[in-house]
Amino acid sequence: MSQPVLYLKNASIYQRDNLILSEVTLSVEKGEFVYLIGKTGTGKSSFMKTLYGDLPLNKGEGSIVGYDLPSLKEDDIPFLRRKLGVVFQDFKLLNDRTVYDNLQFVLNATGWNDKKKIEGRINNVLDKVAMKSKAYDYPYQLSGGEQQRVAIARALLNEPELILADEPTGNLDPQTSVEVMEVLQEINKNGNTILMATHDYALLLKYPSKTLKCEDSQIFEVVQKTV
Repeated sequence: MSQPVLYLKNASIYQRDNLILSEVTLSVEKGEFVYLIGKTGTGKSSFMKTLYGDLPLNKGEGSIVGYDLPSLKEDDIPFLRRKLGVVFQDFKLLNDRTVYDNLQFVLNATGWNDKKKIEGRINNVLDKVAMKSKAYDYPYQLSGGEQQRVAIARALLNEPELILADEPTGNLDPQTSVEVMEVLQEINKNGNTILMATHDYALLLKYPSKTLKCEDSQIFEVVQKTV
């Protein structure tokens, strides 16, 4: 049986000395789409930060895309992040560069230098999110939904083993949220594993899937209808 993409056992997550989540045990298998829900302040962001190396895992066991979290070193973090695609609520695009240049910047930073391959990869990911026609627009010329599509394309650049989407529809209106969700669903159908933190329960009802909940310093799986 293949290794889970993400695995935690009896893990405790801290922000400095503050215990945020305790005794976390869960696994995410290759190809799954998993929601992470919970009220503001219940630890969703701290959990996500632990997964991409912003917070250390000092207690318990954990591995993500082949990296052991408790023994993760500073030097490992850039390599870990190349195997992860992270989508943020506020897009984090560079406003002084075109969509194409935003994506090229990431590829250059992660070791790509063949111009033809870079161009092919950028066209490929923009195609996946239906944004090829906007390649030479600047982020400020795009709607929120379009910016988030570009952010998803950026997350796909290095063919990540896991996409961490942290409130990707948090700044979007309901209709645009559905459009972005359709993109994520399509990407998942093509084999990408996705863990998505969200407040948007309407999306959970429209696109039911495995759901983890943060509550009372715990993370546990919930049955969809009790959400």
